[in-house]
Amino acid sequence: MPSLTADQVRHIAKLARLKLSEEEVKKFSTELTQILGYIDILNEVPTDDVAPTAQVTGLLNQFREDVVSSNGPSGDALLATSPLPIVDHQIETPSAHG
Repeated sequence: MPSLTADQVRHIAKLARLKLSEEEVKKFSTELTQILGYIDILNEVPTDDVAPTAQVTGLLNQFREDVVSSNGPSGDALLATSPLPIVDHQIETPSAHG
């Protein structure tokens, strides 16, 4: 497998919203290339006769009935604990898009 270029590492960092120094770009170029090489080795393992599994513990989903309880705090009391402004009975949060 060819090694990742510095531009590819910068692109990955940009997608992850990371700011990397040139030293980090060089370091991660090597490290990410080694990780991808390891994945290539794992891809060589024959898995044709292995049944797909969602989990290996043998546990099944544990469900319980939804029960409405009236002995907890009111919605207004819970909203009153927020340090953020309440608008139309909802907590107004800062934009995630800056």
